[in-house]
Amino acid sequence: MEKYEDKLKAVSAEVEGLRTGTFKRLVKNPTALIGMIIIGFAVFVGIFAPYLAPYDPFAMSLPRSHEPPSLEHPLGTDFFGRDILSRIIHGTRISLMMGVIVVAIRAGIGIILGLIAGFYRGIVESIIMRFTDAVIAFPAIVLALAIMAFRGQGLFNVMIALSVVGWTGYARLVRGEVLSLREREYITAARALGMRDFRIIFRHILPNCFASIVIFATVGIAAPIISEAGLSFLGLGARSDQVTWGFMLSTGRQYLRDAWWTVTFPGLAIMFIVLGFNLLGDGLRDVLDPRLRE
Repeated sequence: MEKYEDKLKAVSAEVEGLRTGTFKRLVKNPTALIGMIIIGFAVFVGIFAPYLAPYDPFAMSLPRSHEPPSLEHPLGTDFFGRDILSRIIHGTRISLMMGVIVVAIRAGIGIILGLIAGFYRGIVESIIMRFTDAVIAFPAIVLALAIMAFRGQGLFNVMIALSVVGWTGYARLVRGEVLSLREREYITAARALGMRDFRIIFRHILPNCFASIVIFATVGIAAPIISEAGLSFLGLGARSDQVTWGFMLSTGRQYLRDAWWTVTFPGLAIMFIVLGFNLLGDGLRDVLDPRLRE
């Protein structure tokens, strides 16, 4: 028994040591640092949007319709004379919220199903993975469009639609990790000590899947932001009383030739936030992957 307990303590100490030095290695990684700066700036803008925006994002002034960028309106105005900079600043909050909430729901569903399928195997694994394959068989955007058409327009419905179609990647990832980890010596030691399945899964297996999940989730945050922009572009996303970058692209596309700024700046905002999350995800991979750590 002492031998098994020593193995469990050694594994726990190793995992704790990796957690302690992760942030230091992350800051020293140029790719991750640039990504954190971009995301940190976006979070700051989203939190303090009411104080940073120079104008009310919904305030209309038809005489000032489609004014080009100027000192008074640095990014110009849209068809209704609304300040584009103010709308982009307020849209930052919704875009970040969309990415984080959708990824959290996706990860929660996928992690639970992946843990159950990988640990218990047999008929349980077959049912879960065949259901996962069935969801994957449908094109994600088509399934999201069907859900949106059924539930109607609005950000809450967008979150539901994107969460329903995006959890499969997490389930397959976690299942693959669990299949490898469940045969390790420290899991055998935990079983020999009489630990229950629940404790083994959440104390010894899940923490060792954490690195892969974090990397996958960080890169995946960009996907809901792009998907929301696509649904809003098609008229199935945000309502007119909600400011999102995708909705700005949707309403400004018909004026692209005469007022290029109405779609260029919201498009650049989407590009930079997606770039930030992708850079952070690449940096996390370099820091957390033991094969690349050197």
